[in-house]
This record gives sequence, structure tokens and C-alpha cells, in this order.
Amino acid sequence: MTEKNVVFLGAKEIGYFCLNHLLENKQQLNVNVLGVLVNKNRTNEKYNFQKLCSDYKVRVLDSLEDLMLLPKIDFIISVQYHEILKKKHIDQAKEIAVNLHMASLPEYRGCNQFSFAILDKKKEFGTTLHEMKPGVDNGDILFEKRFSIPEGVFVEKLVEMTIEYSKTLFTESIEKLLAGKYKKITQESLIEKRGTSFHLRKEINDIKKIDLSWSVDKIETHIRATYMPGFEPPYITLNGDKYFLIPEKESVCN
Repeated sequence: MTEKNVVFLGAKEIGYFCLNHLLENKQQLNVNVLGVLVNKNRTNEKYNFQKLCSDYKVRVLDSLEDLMLLPKIDFIISVQYHEILKKKHIDQAKEIAVNLHMASLPEYRGCNQFSFAILDKKKEFGTTLHEMKPGVDNGDILFEKRFSIPEGVFVEKLVEMTIEYSKTLFTESIEKLLAGKYKKITQESLIEKRGTSFHLRKEINDIKKIDLSWSVDKIETHIRATYMPGFEPPYITLNGDKYFLIPEKESVCN
């Protein structure tokens, strides 16, 4: 098999894991990583993309526009990258541009998918490797993993579970992806069966506001869906002041 030229776009733990897997197994996978794009405004000592690229002598690109200057690109692989690619960027991939979206599609496009799955009281969630098309989380599904959501789960646990399933999805499907061994499934063909939604990042602020007139079940569900250590907790307002709600004990799922 001819060596494939790959440009990788990534961030966070799952992005680092996937890039590291590519680089560690580049001979077996027969890939050449031409360049890597990361969010330089977010540095993390544990998931240090710059150091990883330096160790493997891979170029860190300055911006999406650098894609236009690279030699032949066969694949663009995006994993938690923060910028939306335009058609001109996607078209640089001669074979295919793909995105790993840590949610089930077409049910949850956009952001805060974990929180809304809990609010919707879904029994099942997932993670998806799909073809990139202009827009957000558009494009045909190539590979996916779906799993049951534990009863009483908090959003932090659901995120952790999805990361682990995403790692497995990537390691199990990357060789097939590079070999072109996949069957495309349109998201539109699944909407009737699975449903669909799209959420913006800013919506998380709305669902954190708790109304004490709600039922106990609704309050508890909103707390599980929005309480995440390291972020502003859910809250109530009294006389214009915020009072944060910190659960004393999280679900046994944790």
C-alpha cells in the first residue's frame, strides 16, 4: 500500500491519544504525518502536542491556511479541533477528510452533547467517525460505537466513558479508514429512527439555571447534566444572587 499523507487537527485528551497512536504506528499504518494543527491558546502539560510533534519531528502548522501550502494531502483527520473548516480546506484532502465527534449522530450535533443526552433521558449514547462536510458535524457516518448510558450518570462520567469508547473506535477503524474500507451511511437516512438536534456552546449557561418550582426529578436531572468539576456549577437565583448547587455525593456510576 502506498504511503498516505495525513494532516492531523486535534486537541484535548482524545486528540492527543489519536495523534500519538498515528505516530507510534506510522510504519504499520504506512502514514506520513505532514503537519499538525492544535489550539495553541490551550496548553496542557499532560497532553503536550508540541512536545509530541517535536519528538517525532512533525511540523506544527500555524493556521488552517497552511493546509493550502502543503504538498499532496491524502487525509485530513480532525479530533476535537476547535475551528470549523471551510470547503476549501476540506477539499485539500484528496481521499477524505474525517472528524471524530464524541457523540451519537445524527442525534447530537454541535456542543454540550453529553449534557443534553442526560437531559433527554437517553438510554444510549455514542461516538462517531464521520466524513467532514462544510458546516458543523455534517457528513456521512463511516464508523461508530454506541453504548448504554448508566442510570443516574453524571456528565463527568459520561464524558469519561465516551473518551474511552472514542479511543477504541479510532484504534479499531484507522487502518480501515486509510485503506478505504468503509461504507458511508448518510445521517439523513437515520433521522427518522434516531432523531436529530443541534446545540450551541452557549446553551450550557441556560440549562445550569435551576428553578425550585420544578419537580425533584427535573432538578436532579439538570444537576447531573451540568455539574462538572472545574466549571461553574448549576445554580438557583434568590433576590438576584446566584447560589451554586454542589451535590454532596455523585451517582454510584462514578
